[in-house]
Amino acid sequence: MQTSDLIRLGVPHGEAIRRGIDFITRYILKTKDREGLRAAVEAVVANPSGHLADPLAGEFAAALLRAPRPIRPSMAPWRKWGDHLEPEALNQMARACQLPVSVAGALMPDAHVGYGLPIGGVLATENAVIPYAVGVDIACRMKMTVLDLAVRDLDRKRERLARAIESETRFGVGARFDTPREHAVLHEDWSVSPVTARNKDRARSQLGTSGSGNHFVEFGTFTNPEPIGALPAGEHVALLSHSGSRGTGASVCDHYSRLAMAKHPELPKELAHLAWLDLDDPDGAEYWAAMQLMGQYAAANHQLIHEHIARHLGLDVLLDVENHHNFAWRERHVVHGVERELIVHRKGATPAGDGVLGIIPGSMSSPGYLVSGLGNPESLRSASHGAGRVMSRTQALKSLEWDRVRRQLRERGVHLLSAGLDEAPAVYKDIDQVMAAQADLVRVLGRFDPRLVKMAPEGEKAED
Repeated sequence: MQTSDLIRLGVPHGEAIRRGIDFITRYILKTKDREGLRAAVEAVVANPSGHLADPLAGEFAAALLRAPRPIRPSMAPWRKWGDHLEPEALNQMARACQLPVSVAGALMPDAHVGYGLPIGGVLATENAVIPYAVGVDIACRMKMTVLDLAVRDLDRKRERLARAIESETRFGVGARFDTPREHAVLHEDWSVSPVTARNKDRARSQLGTSGSGNHFVEFGTFTNPEPIGALPAGEHVALLSHSGSRGTGASVCDHYSRLAMAKHPELPKELAHLAWLDLDDPDGAEYWAAMQLMGQYAAANHQLIHEHIARHLGLDVLLDVENHHNFAWRERHVVHGVERELIVHRKGATPAGDGVLGIIPGSMSSPGYLVSGLGNPESLRSASHGAGRVMSRTQALKSLEWDRVRRQLRERGVHLLSAGLDEAPAVYKDIDQVMAAQADLVRVLGRFDPRLVKMAPEGEKAED
């Protein structure tokens, strides 16, 4: 047994977990009874008062009694994919499943710590939406278009491709176009929320931009062993982008997360960022409408980026695939044998219903994959949204060097236009290990290998 097993039994994080690990170690050393270990731990968790005098379990039992009580008597069921996930990401997922509105959860193999719900966390709730379980960058998404360009032209026409990216989108905090781009999304009802209403002009100016953080636009090769629709099997040139709803989406999250926290002062500190809005409440309905609008807006951003770059180069699109993450959906799922309508939050997780196409990127020097969902009910029909970070931005800036990163990129045939050191390949997990851990969630249809990469320049604040 290990930390994740204790979390699953409902042992609170902090001292209780530490005492639990100590008890496990002492129990094995004293009794040599590994087969009886789980039953012994479960007995202490079920009745800590009855084990206070136990010389092996007493300190664990006392820590359980001192720990804050969960806000529901039993945790909603959840399962994780992948090994060696951050203990605090596991803690965050377990705490999310203690909410009274939680029904089921899942943790993807790219998971790491986030605000409230971990990145890579999937949470199904009953008639409630949690702004921080959607995320700050509402409707952040991926889009890939396969273009009718010869693969050899990735090198022969690199400068032209680079100019197309740099001309047709913008990177950095607050990035915008001096002459705003037009899209039908601007004719939607932006009065659904006071936040979207007052941010419409900013949203207009940022249409078609990419922002900062882990957002990118890149050219690369896309290889598909089998035909995909009208796209024949083979190696092709593709354009891949990752970004979301920019400053307006962040403002929506900030406003409604504050409202949610104000409505739930009873939540302990460690659960404050998981405050929810009832969808029958006017504020909940307002957030839901604003979130839907941000989904349309994020899709419009990607559409404009891809259309303008293709037009700039005079190329036709042969295949077009895209998907959200950082969103909440109304879906029907079977939990405890009963089918019901739930609100499924996927914070840094990709929808993976049966046959649903999705894109799971790696890093600026590692492959990404076009996948088809397998509709696994245990993951709430979800998969990872990428490789997942293994180090913080601060740690990356302290421990990495550009000379080594650039050498690695050259070895892999990647030309980098701009990026921050905190987005170097070393800050991400091995994408192939992540994909192997979710073989029961998705089927790989094709592989994208980056060759020409553009991200926000060094020193920009992350907006991802």
